Amino acid sequence: MKATATRKEGRRHSITIRDHELTADETADLGGGDAGPTPLELLAASLAGCVAVTVEMYADRKGWNVGKVEVDVEYAPAERGTPTKFQVVLKLPSNLSDEQVERLSVIAAKCPIHRMLDGEVMFDERVELTALAI
Repeated sequence: MKATATRKEGRRHSITIRDHELTADETADLGGGDAGPTPLELLAASLAGCVAVTVEMYADRKGWNVGKVEVDVEYAPAERGTPTKFQVVLKLPSNLSDEQVERLSVIAAKCPIHRMLDGEVMFDERVELTALAI
């Protein structure tokens, strides 16, 4: 999997993933134009989307009609000595059984983004000099 961020103007970047293009920017108070979500907001969006899709796919496999699923993610970025904190709220229809709700909440925590953020992460970083225009 690959994502490429290319500066457009100011703090705004075009992010290309396969055939898709997203915009990331910073808020005005951080020197951006607020033309899109911040990178941290995109991370929270990735978690929310992953939880929702994972829960819906599991419910489909079980033949459960869960109707509309909604996932809210709020986050507090890491500060010195504290980890980043994510608050994930899975909103499900009230007609589901206790067993379905319990199983879906367990499955929600098993989405790939949740597991990635909860586990150990390693970085392989390098700098490449190219003929990009300044």
